[in-house]
Amino acid sequence: MSQATQNPAAQNPAGKREQTKLQNRQAILDAAREVFGELGYETATVRDIIRRTDLAAGTFYNYYTSKEEVFAALADDGARRFAPLLKASRAEAPDFETFVRAAIAAYFEFLADEHRNWMARRPPGEARPHLPGETPEMAAVFTEVRAAIEDALAARGRPVADPDYMAAACIAIARTVGARLLARRPIDTAAAADFAVSMILGGLRGLSPAERGG
Repeated sequence: MSQATQNPAAQNPAGKREQTKLQNRQAILDAAREVFGELGYETATVRDIIRRTDLAAGTFYNYYTSKEEVFAALADDGARRFAPLLKASRAEAPDFETFVRAAIAAYFEFLADEHRNWMARRPPGEARPHLPGETPEMAAVFTEVRAAIEDALAARGRPVADPDYMAAACIAIARTVGARLLARRPIDTAAAADFAVSMILGGLRGLSPAERGG
């Protein structure tokens, strides 16, 4: 048997190059997700991202020209993966309260999945904790949630509350409870969703008629 027959990559060097490109791109995105979450977008630099990979600086610039491009790629990916979950929640919910519960539960499940995937990528024995800051995916998901809440309120004919403030409140509660969710063991998304939904809906019911738009 020839060496080319034994080594499939030798038979298809173009395929091997494409696989390497995919692996390099994924390594950059994984590193950027961590760096943005831990350091914050404004503080993070391209150098921080490169240092979190095994790639040379020149390799990074073969794929992205700036941290802005990397952030956009991550945000697009997060919105793409979460949007179907949110749309399904909106389609199946018979009323606004049910929609809020389904949307918050879907968000926490998404957050927990992101955390589990992050943990699975860590080298064995590495003790550095996961700091659940706002990654690009989370920023994009919050944008989707805000738009969905505004649409759901508008569909009622008369907004129950100022949709902009309502979306901001839901996002703030989900963000804070979600961060605590990842710090606890076990990660109980159902309990977190129950608490967050109670806070959101309880606050909404407590608004005065003027604040509710009525």
